[in-house]
Amino acid sequence: MSKMRFSSFVLALVVGWLCFFQVLLVSGDIGTATSYDPPYLPTRCKGFDKEQFPEGGLFVAACEGIWDNGAACGRRYRVRCISGLKRPCRDGSIVVQVVDVCRTSPCPATLALSNTAFDSISKYPTAKINIEYAQM
Repeated sequence: MSKMRFSSFVLALVVGWLCFFQVLLVSGDIGTATSYDPPYLPTRCKGFDKEQFPEGGLFVAACEGIWDNGAACGRRYRVRCISGLKRPCRDGSIVVQVVDVCRTSPCPATLALSNTAFDSISKYPTAKINIEYAQM
């Protein structure tokens, strides 16, 4: 009988751990993303400083809600495509850094991704996609 209790305990522990891990994986916000084209300079964060862009070219311009009057400069977000027309999503997620505020008002998306960043998560460069994003 004690072997049965131990097995039940282990099973409950594993199920609990999996549920907890699943919650961690989906703890982001939902929004939209588009790509935006160069020129990327000047930005509202650091003007004409080319050193502001993270290695690999994974950066974004944020909508006003995220921009927070410039407080978002340098923040990093994990971004994952979750849906869109014609199944645009690539597998996986990327980490991007905020370097600017959206240049159009109203902003067409929650995050405007650099072409490199957008191509990393979407098969179609002109798509508007639904994303999950979480500040890191």
